[in-house]
Amino acid sequence: MEKELWIGKRRVEKPVLQGGMGVGISLGNLAGSVAANGGVGIISAAQIGFREPDFDTNTEEANVRAMHSEYAKARKLAPEGVIGFNIMVAMRHYEHYVKEAVQAGADLIVSGAGLPMDLPAIAGKAKTALAPIVSSERSARLILKYWEKKYQRLPDLVVIEGPQAGGHLGFSPEQLAEYVQEKKKNFDEEVTRIITTVKEFAQKAKMSIPVALAGGIDSREAACHAFALGADAIQVATRFVTTEECDADIRYKQAYIQAKETDIVITKSPVGMPGRAILNPFLKKVQNGEQIPHSKCHGCLKNCKPSEIPYCITDALIHAAKGETDQALLFCGANAWKAKKIQTVREVMEEMLGDEL
Repeated sequence: MEKELWIGKRRVEKPVLQGGMGVGISLGNLAGSVAANGGVGIISAAQIGFREPDFDTNTEEANVRAMHSEYAKARKLAPEGVIGFNIMVAMRHYEHYVKEAVQAGADLIVSGAGLPMDLPAIAGKAKTALAPIVSSERSARLILKYWEKKYQRLPDLVVIEGPQAGGHLGFSPEQLAEYVQEKKKNFDEEVTRIITTVKEFAQKAKMSIPVALAGGIDSREAACHAFALGADAIQVATRFVTTEECDADIRYKQAYIQAKETDIVITKSPVGMPGRAILNPFLKKVQNGEQIPHSKCHGCLKNCKPSEIPYCITDALIHAAKGETDQALLFCGANAWKAKKIQTVREVMEEMLGDEL
């Protein structure tokens, strides 16, 4: 079965979008490797410059330099591949990072953690494809209608992120309880509604808007189910963490391999957003109400108030990327505990797609 996927004017050989994982988990090596194997490689812009010597004193510019260097690294690995950035709406300096991604030559910008209502204005007339992340039909319709009316354009791709995804989640704690813990609702119904809405706008505009489904897609069976629902592609993140090519420290990868199903928990980030992570000594301290001392503010999230937070998410995620796992926030997807070994990107993609795609 052939499944042709176009994002903007770029043809994608295999319908796999690698999810953006910050801080420092999906950088140039992972993104370039996925793109070189026919998928879409995504670099996370979130505090991407954490290894730059002036990160503590000049965070914004350190991040910008790292965006360009990591993109160049990915492009060297995949000269003809499709490579983009994940840039969260919730980030401070969001507009600056979007413009730098365009300037770097990104094929695609994926944007969530908030509604990217004005992304077309920020990206301007660049050829970079734009992809909002949505978790409900309501948010999808809102973005499509707004972009169509105000900017006379529609997304080049829509990413649907379900409740089994990792990191920050686009659901309230109550919704997560319904979808995941109590299993009272089937997210498939919402996926169908979103895809129907996207097709409605696409048909009216006489264009194609592919849809990628994300969240808990960790096997060929899950991938086939996503395609059966009408998705044109799958977004995969957690499975790529335990690959040789992933930019994270080996100890971060081992934390996934060692995790049990009961270790995967829903937590609250310092700015109140729910997220999914591995229960470890750091998270136990947070759950017990301990205040974790933090470094000088690095200006990561717009709504963060350093004097009021229980811990610094930048500090915690940098610890994760460096492999200091007992002091880290270990973001992960719902099925991270299923990882049993380190594989290559090619092996993961072959397992996900089989011989049919």
